[in-house]
Amino acid sequence: MTNLTTDIINLEEANTLDGLFLTRISRTPDKEAFRAYDRFTKKWISYTWQAMGEQISRWREAIEKEDLNEGDRVAILLRNCAEWIIYDQASVNLGLVLVPLYTDDNPDNISYILNDANVKLLLIQDAGRWKRLAPVISKESDLKRVVILEDSEAVAQFKKEDTRIVLASEWLPETGKPLQKRDADGHALASIVYTSGTTGKPKGVMLSHLNMLSIAYNGTDLIKIHSEDVFLSFLPLSHTLERTGGYYLAVMAGASVVYSRSIAMLGTDLQEVKPTILISVPRIFEKIYAKISDQLAKGSAFKRWMFHTAVNIGWAKFEHEQGRERWQFHFLFAPLFEKLVASKIQQKLGGQMRIIISGGAPLSPEIAKIFIGLGMPILQGYGLTETSPVISVNTLEKNDPKSVGIALPKITTKIGENNELLVKTPGAMQGYWNNPEATKEVIDEAGWLHTGDQVKIENEFIYITGRIKDILVLSNGEKVPPADMEMAIVLDTWFEQAMVIGEGKPYMVALIVFSEDEWSNIAKEYQLDAKQKGIIEDKKLNSAVIKRIRAQLSDFPGYAKIRKVVITSEAWSVDNGLMTPTMKVKRPQVLKKYATEIDKMYL
Repeated sequence: MTNLTTDIINLEEANTLDGLFLTRISRTPDKEAFRAYDRFTKKWISYTWQAMGEQISRWREAIEKEDLNEGDRVAILLRNCAEWIIYDQASVNLGLVLVPLYTDDNPDNISYILNDANVKLLLIQDAGRWKRLAPVISKESDLKRVVILEDSEAVAQFKKEDTRIVLASEWLPETGKPLQKRDADGHALASIVYTSGTTGKPKGVMLSHLNMLSIAYNGTDLIKIHSEDVFLSFLPLSHTLERTGGYYLAVMAGASVVYSRSIAMLGTDLQEVKPTILISVPRIFEKIYAKISDQLAKGSAFKRWMFHTAVNIGWAKFEHEQGRERWQFHFLFAPLFEKLVASKIQQKLGGQMRIIISGGAPLSPEIAKIFIGLGMPILQGYGLTETSPVISVNTLEKNDPKSVGIALPKITTKIGENNELLVKTPGAMQGYWNNPEATKEVIDEAGWLHTGDQVKIENEFIYITGRIKDILVLSNGEKVPPADMEMAIVLDTWFEQAMVIGEGKPYMVALIVFSEDEWSNIAKEYQLDAKQKGIIEDKKLNSAVIKRIRAQLSDFPGYAKIRKVVITSEAWSVDNGLMTPTMKVKRPQVLKKYATEIDKMYL
């Protein structure tokens, strides 16, 4: 990209989330703001900032008639789309507090959140989602209005059965009054974001307007975002990383956001949209790597040599540019391998990628090396929902993929007991909704927010070394961070998920979930029933799995070895209660489900 322009809205101009949006409308009314694919017309629809403002005014008018008071909670259960943004902006412009919900969360969890936050208004995607949710929503609850976005025959029936239900197109007025910038307190509560905890009930993280705005604005000091940039959004907007980084940050910079059709269509959307910025989670890169590995395994030895040589030259050149390695003679061949290998893979991501931000979970150094070696600028970051969410991020100029980057401006860090990272940040939550006891456990009397993550800090870079609650202590006293091992194991294309176990035990074992894509081939090779779901018992397959795991863990210390495994073809998911909506494994629930099998491995 050439002739890039910068047009960042500062905190004083914005003050609130709706103030940010109104400022952007006034600055660049006719520029494309958002683009989304219409499933019914099969076409991409583009929205200018001015057009978004007109829609926000309609929704604001409809919401205003619902007899809500400033500070009341309203919830949203939509996939990423323009209406998500419109509803958010209309709500906060009325001083309401948005509660985002995950579309794939289970009904009981959603019901708990709606009741805990005393939600009065809910916007939901379609009749199918309401059908799942309705049985666990009491008509005596605080929920007074349910707006269904998409029409269907089922909606008419639901309207007859429940007077709370309306169809969005019938509920909205033709036009709304022009939006006005409010004289509001930026420190007022803007959103309650429920953390999908791996243990117990979710906790509502209270975030103010300036919590999220400050993190977006401070991020622009480290990573330059331009008006010409195009974000491709596929992480759910209910995830704070996507909301702050892929929505408010884009508004602040005047960049365009395109909503991917689905994860399944992500590869196609990347090539059609040709984004310059992508915010992702490591699992996406792991899946891309798995496909590349599979293709390489089926290809010739020469192709494998070309690929690995391209990666090694590209990586060495990157390390040189970062000031960590000397110049090497083979850099002269970099343009050739760029043309023959790297550029072809870059084109699969659209060919225009400037920045790829990875967050939400640790990124494997091996994965980072491959993508960076192929010329794709992956920047790993780190944060918590409780910190709106970013604490640190690598930059194009200072990028150590083994780290989670350097702290954002105006964020202070220190290392506490047990090497725990403590932070003071303008993004720090106001506390947990209705839960002062939990708040005190996270934010101490001196104002330090305890992250729960163990770190070391060198040359400003923050390196995660473990999570206090997740460290396994074997019976011989050895301490093992299981996440690193699990991350290495799932780099094998056979495995989709892994959990390492060994707390208080003499050795470690693992629960392994086969990749759905690979299971049919594995079953055929070992003469097993590919339709079998659940635990798979086969001595030959068991031995092969342990051998593959040991190969993946060959660089780990001697005591970090897996002795035995339980294998299953049934994935851990949100639906079966074994994963959170943010795709974190609920370890206690998995351990409970497989308790009998785990006990057998220690006999």
